Amino acid sequence: MMATSNTVRTGTVLPVDAARWVMWTFVLVNVAVVEALFLSAGEGKNDVLTVAKFFGLHAALLILFQLLLVARLPWLDRRIGMDRLTVWHRWVGFTLLWTVLTHATLVVLGYATLDDTSMGKTFVALSGVPASLLGMLAAAVIVVIAVISTRAVRRRLQYEVWHGLHLLLYVALGLAFVHQLQETTTFTSSAFATAYWWALWLFAFGALLTGRVAVPLWRNAYHRFRVVAVVPESLNAVSVYVTGRHLDKFPARAGQFCIWRFTGHNHWWIANPFSLSAAPGGQGLRLTAKAVGASSAGLRNVPAGSRAFVEGPYGAFTSLHRTRPGALLIAGGVGITPVRAMLEEETTGDVVVLYRVRSEADAVLLNEVRHLVAHQGGRLHLLTGRTGRTGENGVPPFGPSTLHQLVPDITERDVYVCGPPAMTAAVLSGLRDLQVPSRQVHAERFGLA
Repeated sequence: MMATSNTVRTGTVLPVDAARWVMWTFVLVNVAVVEALFLSAGEGKNDVLTVAKFFGLHAALLILFQLLLVARLPWLDRRIGMDRLTVWHRWVGFTLLWTVLTHATLVVLGYATLDDTSMGKTFVALSGVPASLLGMLAAAVIVVIAVISTRAVRRRLQYEVWHGLHLLLYVALGLAFVHQLQETTTFTSSAFATAYWWALWLFAFGALLTGRVAVPLWRNAYHRFRVVAVVPESLNAVSVYVTGRHLDKFPARAGQFCIWRFTGHNHWWIANPFSLSAAPGGQGLRLTAKAVGASSAGLRNVPAGSRAFVEGPYGAFTSLHRTRPGALLIAGGVGITPVRAMLEEETTGDVVVLYRVRSEADAVLLNEVRHLVAHQGGRLHLLTGRTGRTGENGVPPFGPSTLHQLVPDITERDVYVCGPPAMTAAVLSGLRDLQVPSRQVHAERFGLA
């Protein structure tokens, strides 16, 4: 299979920069509108409640932004990448937590001041008001989600448990939405305010339902994905070949990943993100996975003919972001899969591949990579050694000196990095020390959490 040709971008605005400008413009415009509506809607019953209203309006806006960040909109995902959008979702989430807590605290304090009573009695009184109770419940759910999303707690939870609890966020969104309908006066202060608020909610919920529900369901009904073969690649790696109808219209690029489910393999709510290990060319799709857990190991037992449910494609780890004629592709372990797919694309310049593994026996798809690199007229460096910061000779495999020695013209190339978090961090550190321009560095950390 041969993918669409690489194109080197000659313009001054990269796709990722254009997407960021669109996002920031959207955010700033809506913040300006909300604050204008806040100023025009009048003050609250006292100064404290006025400030509480200010935080409540911005909490609502943060909820809407959260929906858009997880909507998996193709235009944003292909330019920014799910990994970065997920990081932004995380930070917006914690910002939302503190905004909601500030709003709730000020509401209780404001009514306590107004009624000249204690905050405890005021809290109990407000909990008896249905509209306020809905807001309290929404805040409680947000606090629970924030606690389980802290790194200390997250590490101790299985992904499926964490993900199931995280879905409670939609319950919080529903409670918060009804709370706003019953409590807010700012967005009912004028016909424009009402139309604006409903349009924003419909846009956010519409984007979420389209990206997370409608598009995946339509694509799977249209393409009817099925497993045609399961091929062991090594003692601990396996490739799954998937076919379907009209795959020439499946909008995937080499380097992207999909979220996969197979009938008879795991429960329906358990999905795995795997990169395409071959460039999509309209004939079929292939994923290659190492047996790093029970879910991945079980792929060996998926029978041919099984239905596959595929979400995606996702990811910005593609040639869409090429800026230079030459490319350096750096992979660690099973991170070779998107790199191997990218090697099938026609390139506009020479390519160098650095493949980091513990030993040659652990190098998944090594023969295929060698063949493709040779076909491109490029160079392959297999970097073996024990897992850690040093290679066979005690020298960091991705230190600045090693990278420069292996690829003397590294600053003139686009650099794609895919591998374990520690390796990716080491590579990015080395690239910074070598002053490789950030617009030429493309790294994607795969995962759903």
